[in-house]
Amino acid sequence: MVVQAKKRELKEAQRRRRQLEERCRLEESIGNAVLTWNNEVLPNWETMWCSRKVRDLWWQGIPPSVRGKVWSLAIGNELNITHELFDICLARAKERWRSFSTGGSEAENEDAGFSAADREASLELIKLDISRTFPNLCIFQQGGPYHDTLHSILGAYTCYRPDVGYVQGMSFIAAVLILNLDTADAFIAFSNLLNKPCQMAFFRVDHGLMLTYFAAFEVFFEENLPKLFAHFKKNNLTPDIYLIDWIFTLYSKSLPLDLACRIWDVFCRDGEEFLFRTALGILKLFEDILTKMDFIHVAQFLTRLPEDLPAEEVFASIATIQMQSRNKKWAQVLTALQKDSRDVEKGSPSLRH
Repeated sequence: MVVQAKKRELKEAQRRRRQLEERCRLEESIGNAVLTWNNEVLPNWETMWCSRKVRDLWWQGIPPSVRGKVWSLAIGNELNITHELFDICLARAKERWRSFSTGGSEAENEDAGFSAADREASLELIKLDISRTFPNLCIFQQGGPYHDTLHSILGAYTCYRPDVGYVQGMSFIAAVLILNLDTADAFIAFSNLLNKPCQMAFFRVDHGLMLTYFAAFEVFFEENLPKLFAHFKKNNLTPDIYLIDWIFTLYSKSLPLDLACRIWDVFCRDGEEFLFRTALGILKLFEDILTKMDFIHVAQFLTRLPEDLPAEEVFASIATIQMQSRNKKWAQVLTALQKDSRDVEKGSPSLRH
């Protein structure tokens, strides 16, 4: 018994030493990456960001201390939003909250075409959604350190884009940005991110364009995972069942936060294509078990993925996905499908024969 106990102690000591060595290697790797980003990449962003070396660094995960800066630069600010504009939108949102809470109608004449009822519904939905945003972290809920910040960004956005308003899922995107950027910069990144074609299609619920995105996704699904694709077709498992939630929240609700941030890293680099490549990577990772499941079980599994997904396994799976079909890349396939869709709407003679 004494010998066995000593063996156990020795094994435990070896395990702890391996963990410590691994942690030291990881910390050293992150430290080196931070130096590279701060000293080489960020000061020379325009010439360095798309270099092979930096693309490899991006894939390995951006260190948390520089992540916000890199995301801001990668997302850009095509909308030319300033900190002052954020302050104006926030002041307008606060005025509206006061007006609604006191039953006033000061905001009734603003944003012609958008009723007070619509705006009030948006404000109520924001309040409800904030309470459901990363509940395990307990930092965005009422009384939490980031509750007011999240509320401010979402409220300001409804004033900045009353035509879009608040849509369920936005709170997760804003929350991830808040964790990596200060408030005004998070608002700028949030507004520009939501202005990208894919996000705008989903958040404005443009059914025709959403179906085109799903159709493009299925082209690459069949190309990469023909067996699973056939199984999904047989069981009427359409992409909307699982993709909508993944795309709406950019995986921040569906995956562990650390992993979701790494997905965001490469999404900021590669754009919308990477969101769909990630989806195929996840499907490939679980292909063996998904092919044995029926409709209900697949839907349940994909809408509630395992909570302990190892990032390296997910990224290894994503790396095997080829976003090329018959010599056409994602953007070319999507453009062709959009053209087909427009031709159908116009009743093109060439498509009637």
